[in-house]
Amino acid sequence: MKVSIAGIVAAAAALASSSPIIKREVGGILMCTGANATGTCEHKVYKLDTCHQLKKPFLENVKTFAPDGEDFRCFPRLSDCGGICTSPTGCTFGAVTFDYENKYNLSAIQWDNLFRSFDCVLNEEEK
Repeated sequence: MKVSIAGIVAAAAALASSSPIIKREVGGILMCTGANATGTCEHKVYKLDTCHQLKKPFLENVKTFAPDGEDFRCFPRLSDCGGICTSPTGCTFGAVTFDYENKYNLSAIQWDNLFRSFDCVLNEEEK
C-alpha cells in the first residue's frame, strides 16, 4: 500500500486547521519569593476586580510579581483584603503591568517585605 506525500500533507493540514487556538486567560501572575523568578514560585490566573490576600510563603515575602502580557494591571497593597488604609502616602505604590521595570525585583523599591494583598483590573482604553 502506497501512501502519497500529498495525501499526508493534506491530512496534516486539515487536522491543524480544525484545532482551535486557545487564548490565554487574563490575570496570570508569576509570584516568587526570590528576585528574578527564583525561590518558591507560583504562576496562577487571578480573578480581576477582586482582592487577593497573600498567604505564606508569599505574605510579606514577594520579590517577583510579574503579570502576564495581557492588557491588565495590578495594585499591590500594604493592607489585608478588607483592611483600612491608614498610611498618609497610600497603601499601594501604583500599578504593576507586564512592562513594569521592577516586576522581577520588588526589593529595588523596598516593597518585598510589605506586600500583603493585591487586586487587578483591565486597562482602560485611552480616549
